[in-house]
Amino acid sequence: MDKIATCLWFDGNAEEAVRFYTGIFGNSSIGDITHYGESMPGKAGEVLTITFHLEGREFLALNGGPQYTFSPAISMFVKCESQEEVDTLWDKLLEGGGSPVQCGWLTDRYGVSWQIVPTMMMKFLTDKDQTKVQRAMQAMMQMVKLDVKALEAAFNGQ
Repeated sequence: MDKIATCLWFDGNAEEAVRFYTGIFGNSSIGDITHYGESMPGKAGEVLTITFHLEGREFLALNGGPQYTFSPAISMFVKCESQEEVDTLWDKLLEGGGSPVQCGWLTDRYGVSWQIVPTMMMKFLTDKDQTKVQRAMQAMMQMVKLDVKALEAAFNGQ
């Protein structure tokens, strides 16, 4: 068990969301599921929380009700090793009503924001040559889903 885990607040569809996410990412699993009891604010017997892991990272899904919704102010940052991985995760996370945003960001059908980013982009952004950094950043700002070859070409001035 991780000392710190991310809690995601859902409005009655936590179990559905957890099954969706664990079906997309490797090294994923569903852990304990708790249910509302008679003396709790939710309907007795319905799912209260579900612990789950995505790529080894622990999360807690909570069916807390409609009081809170997700915001892009917090997002899941996913480091991808290839264009194929970017494409696969992008497409799967958009299934069922997600929305592409910009610069590698998307919002899935549950309202959770994701950044699907090739690892080489972080290397580009930390390069000592600011001209290369600016070219890569300008290219990224024009994209919705990130394109590894186009980012490399921009970085290298091609």
